[in-house]
Amino acid sequence: MRLGTALFTAFLLAFAPALPATAQEAPPPVKGLFLLTDYPAVTVRPGTTSTINLRIRNYALPPERFGLAVSGVPQGWTATLLGGGQPVAAAMVATNDSTTLQLRLEVPENAPIGTQNMTVTAKGQSSEVTLPVAVTLAKELPAKLALEPELPALRGTARSNFEYQVKVKNDSGRNLVIALSAQAPRNFETSFTEQYGSQELSSVPVEAGQSKTVKLKVRPPSTIGANRYPIAMKASAEDASAEASLAIEITGQPRLTIAGRDGVLSGRAEAGKESSIPIVITNTGTAPADEIELTSTAPSGWKIAFEPKAVDRIAPNENKEVQVLVTPPEKAVAGDYAPTFNVASRGETASQQFRIAVSTSTMWGIAGAGIIAIALLIMVGAVARFGRR
Repeated sequence: MRLGTALFTAFLLAFAPALPATAQEAPPPVKGLFLLTDYPAVTVRPGTTSTINLRIRNYALPPERFGLAVSGVPQGWTATLLGGGQPVAAAMVATNDSTTLQLRLEVPENAPIGTQNMTVTAKGQSSEVTLPVAVTLAKELPAKLALEPELPALRGTARSNFEYQVKVKNDSGRNLVIALSAQAPRNFETSFTEQYGSQELSSVPVEAGQSKTVKLKVRPPSTIGANRYPIAMKASAEDASAEASLAIEITGQPRLTIAGRDGVLSGRAEAGKESSIPIVITNTGTAPADEIELTSTAPSGWKIAFEPKAVDRIAPNENKEVQVLVTPPEKAVAGDYAPTFNVASRGETASQQFRIAVSTSTMWGIAGAGIIAIALLIMVGAVARFGRR
């Protein structure tokens, strides 16, 4: 038993240093009152108003009323402590809680350049805390802007709507209203909107040191050719400006039309017989049209077929003639009919209505005349026979 105990003790001693310090001993608890700010030393411009955020933090102390004061304020300056948006002279801080304050400084225009040291004090019956704040006066720095597009180059067809997400950054020491503009090729439409909205805008307010994302919408003309087109976005405010180079890559798009040979949109057919009507399919787009399907919409009982049944490919600015085989029903009444011929190629469609004049067979005319003649002979014979009585 003694040997086993000794081995177990040696094992614990060997691995004890590997345990983290936090597991061996807990940190001492924090207790007391603290007056805090994220930025105890700031730089402002003469003739401006600046705000410094403060907070009083109470760790494990009973709630207490603390009187507030600011000392060391230079002559001509105005220092005001704000709480809840209004001037305050005291604050109550609950146990293990904090109270937010603001120190607003109004600096005269003729204040000398340099650093001024002030002290904010929170004093209660049982405790008192102070916070030194250094305020340095400096001349106004020039405005500085930056543009950061999320995706500087987009690709699509001439029918696409292009949208760029661009972050507008104000790296200045003051708030700015930034004007927005864009230069695009001729007949391109451009507009700016909010990042999550449709309201168009020409300028956007951005606070000092902050950024705001806007959306640049670009719509090319539908007749634009396939190519890469530059877009220049510009942001300007006072004496500063920034530019961002964007690009649109327009891919080719087929565009189909249907017409008759020599532009004739009519034809003739005979009831019950197949007739051939030529049509011309033209690609006026900027990309080849592939796998072109041909369909039709015709009156009931009609038979329509295409020769060939489909067209493999039509290059830009080229055409292809196709024969439409039209067969009206045998009992079709003579007259004009208007079937529609359709073509489609990967989302690109076109249709055209043709006027087809349908005539009936001459055999039906002869048969009709014979029937009428027989009817007349029967009527004449009846009159002659029964007229004598």
